[in-house]
Amino acid sequence: MQRDLTQGPIARNLLLFALPLMAGNLLQQLYNVADTWVVGRFLGSEALAAVGSSYTLMTFLTSIFLGLCMGTGTAFAIQYGRKNMERLRQSLFVSFILIAGITLLLTVLVFLLLDLILLWMQTPPELMTMMREYLWYIFWGIPALFLYNYFANVLRSVGNSAVPLLFLAISSVLNIALDLLFVLAFHWGVAGAAIATVLSQYLSGIGILLYTLLRFPELRIGRRHMRWDRKILREISHFSFLTCVQQSVMNLGILMVQGCINSFGTVVMAAFAAAVKIDSFAYMPVQDFGNAFSTFVAQNYGAGQTERIRKGIRSSLLCVFIFCVCITSLVCLFARPLMLLFIDASETAILDAGVQYLYIEASFYLGIGVLFMLYGYYRAVGRPGISVVLTVISLGTRVALAYTLSAIPFIGVTGIWVSVPIGWFLADLTGVLIYLRSRKKTTPRVP
Repeated sequence: MQRDLTQGPIARNLLLFALPLMAGNLLQQLYNVADTWVVGRFLGSEALAAVGSSYTLMTFLTSIFLGLCMGTGTAFAIQYGRKNMERLRQSLFVSFILIAGITLLLTVLVFLLLDLILLWMQTPPELMTMMREYLWYIFWGIPALFLYNYFANVLRSVGNSAVPLLFLAISSVLNIALDLLFVLAFHWGVAGAAIATVLSQYLSGIGILLYTLLRFPELRIGRRHMRWDRKILREISHFSFLTCVQQSVMNLGILMVQGCINSFGTVVMAAFAAAVKIDSFAYMPVQDFGNAFSTFVAQNYGAGQTERIRKGIRSSLLCVFIFCVCITSLVCLFARPLMLLFIDASETAILDAGVQYLYIEASFYLGIGVLFMLYGYYRAVGRPGISVVLTVISLGTRVALAYTLSAIPFIGVTGIWVSVPIGWFLADLTGVLIYLRSRKKTTPRVP
């Protein structure tokens, strides 16, 4: 179902648009969580540590083209708000060729640099072979991730968040079934978990591509749209590359923290591998609400409805507060049972470390909820550079404190955990101050 977010009740339309986004992203996380569950329960803690560390690397690599797709989605939403469908089709052509080329280049580079990447991540020698095998198969799925995320963002920009959810649901179920088949029945080890993920990714990527072309004739590109327009290219580049930088910086910081975690050995690596999956699931609703809020702001920005944007900010803040209070309560209450989904009860050291991580992070989810709103707002009003600044503050603080505090003997690995919410709140403070200073000024023009 398509929603025009420039009309109707703000809170109701935002929530109805955001709910499929939330469900869809939760399902997308199942790709690696399914691998983590099967590997952790049936292949042991070393395999779990290898797959968990690989997940952090893949999150960083895919964030490059995910940022590109999110940025173009913002540009599409603004054009849709203006009802300029011809320009939207031209933008589709330019952006697809641009991002597809970058994705191809990225795929070639990661295969060539795989061994160097593993060394840079301070991968323990006993895990090197296993991580290399898992990643070699996983990298083949990068083009599929591009296809899915590109067309998912296209559909979301015109108010359709339900179709991407449908394709993710189908592919996630397939992923779990293939995980069990390849790991338990065929005994392919971590390679089987990776192959299951890649096959499922191609199902969702190719499926949503065909669906968009067949069911949305207004988005089909004709011969007249297949030309390079410098103005469109500048606009797409403005949104895409800065959003890409923001996403990449965010995940590069996480990857750098992963290196610090790896230096503490297999127990901490395994604890983090399991706990970070729970953490990602927990704050996913507010992350996706921030993306829905960004589409809302972008459509209304394109339509010139400044007052509606301000009302939407107030409604969205209330929603984020309610989400975060509920999620914090659930994670703190069920931290240990959630860890037991991935870790055997006999692995007490891993369990304790993972539970400590969840208690600390969950207590401050409101910080990341507000931060996702700020990211979405500045991206939607043509100021994605501000999102980059906030990300640098958040992740820079996290990396610096993680290495500094964890080096103090009586703090240790706890220093890595507490550095995260400190980074969130410093970025929140900066973003809110920038908003308050510019509130009385004219909303910036889209380039």
